[in-house]
Amino acid sequence: MEDIILCAKGISKTYTAGQVKINALNKCDIEVRKGEFTAIVGKSGSGKSTLLRILGTLDKPDEGSVNIAGKEIENLKNSELAQFRRTHIGYIYQDYKLISEYTAYENIILPLILDGEDADEEEVSELMDSLGIDYCREKFPAQLSGGEQQRVAIARALITHPAVIFADEPTGNLDVASAETVARMLTLAASKYQQTIVMVTHDRQMAEYADRILTITDGSVTGGVVL
Repeated sequence: MEDIILCAKGISKTYTAGQVKINALNKCDIEVRKGEFTAIVGKSGSGKSTLLRILGTLDKPDEGSVNIAGKEIENLKNSELAQFRRTHIGYIYQDYKLISEYTAYENIILPLILDGEDADEEEVSELMDSLGIDYCREKFPAQLSGGEQQRVAIARALITHPAVIFADEPTGNLDVASAETVARMLTLAASKYQQTIVMVTHDRQMAEYADRILTITDGSVTGGVVL
């Protein structure tokens, strides 16, 4: 049996806008194997960001279940969920979410500090070198390009060895060359570190860097193209 690290079944989510009900997700089923880089492609309003938030435990479905690394998420109390999120999940955002007062190095090791752990200097250096940002170590976010900031964000997500990294339009704010570099770095993370990555994007070209592409349309997931 395949080593499934993420399993979502029957995920549905409805929002209310005034008198109108919006069916954001409609009974979505997704399975992701350990070490797989999966891209979920959809247009604006297709439900992809809602789906990512639910898979990443930042929101709850109206119906359905999410299992990550053998844990049924809906069974966790809020305090347990917060702890699980810190130790099992990494996030990469479109707007990087780096702390401006911290250097690139400090931003990368921040999750370890928050969990009371010491950084392995050799591991951090090797990670920064692999992502091509070793020269950014003492620079602050304002001194970095968008592509460099996103690679720092990738390193920050990788440093805790999470079960799954969720990436929300990680190349959305980048020029084409920087976007391609970041997409290649995500591919490297999946292959070199056996890191499981789930990325949502509207850009089919960026999605083709993934191992598998799913399509979301009007809240329903289809496809499963293996590249």
